[in-house]
Amino acid sequence: MSGSPRIGIIGGGGSLGGAIAASILDAGLVGPHDLSLSYRRERPHRFAGAFWTTDNQLLADRSDVVIVSVRPADWPPLEVNAAGKLVVSVMAGIRLSRLAEHHNTDRVVRSLPNAAAEVRKSYTPWIGSEAVDEKDRSAVRAIFNACGGEDEVASENDIDYLTGLSGSGPAFPALLADAMMRDAVARGINPDVARRAVTAVLVGSGRLFEKNGECPADTVEAFVSYRGTTAAAIEAMRAGGFDGAVRDGLAAAFRKSLKMGEPA
Repeated sequence: MSGSPRIGIIGGGGSLGGAIAASILDAGLVGPHDLSLSYRRERPHRFAGAFWTTDNQLLADRSDVVIVSVRPADWPPLEVNAAGKLVVSVMAGIRLSRLAEHHNTDRVVRSLPNAAAEVRKSYTPWIGSEAVDEKDRSAVRAIFNACGGEDEVASENDIDYLTGLSGSGPAFPALLADAMMRDAVARGINPDVARRAVTAVLVGSGRLFEKNGECPADTVEAFVSYRGTTAAAIEAMRAGGFDGAVRDGLAAAFRKSLKMGEPA
């Protein structure tokens, strides 16, 4: 990112805001003196040299790029005039038109990173308003590549869907891991052994997908074709409604994202 714009993170004291701050600092996108962060209660003791404040308007006034990282329910009373600034929302559901009107700027971006930003492995889909230019896009790409990876998508509908799919981050693998661990422990496996085994499966699988770039369907088909224990497990899970349960879960998340974007 050229020009080293000053970045402010409203909600920088939170887990996601803090993860984004750590990522952009580690990547050298800004120095601490060009980073402003806000908090609500107790000031966090991190990011030495950064500017900390409870005044969100002061943060915006000091910044060229304002990242809004608060709960969607806490956003409506957030009165911040960001005229002339690039505003990047990492909130689920809040549409571009509402962001632009609320913060008095036509340069707005919707994005949805996930909790894996803490380990620089987040995937972030995003979309900008018509007024967002290539310089703004370059800034957004740099910020979210520092957190892991990113894609500019074609529509806000894509963001609403991906809110449930990728925005959920580790929640879905954790759900699978919990079910696997419960079954292992119920069958007499030591809980510590079960946890290590399940963690190794998920971490190893993720690294293989990242390294090989294979289509998941091809991996599944390879195991099914082998006709071993994994094939038996896959076929039983599918017969039990695994695919349908995932589809229903993502549909529920999509509906929730749309509802969260509606004015109260």
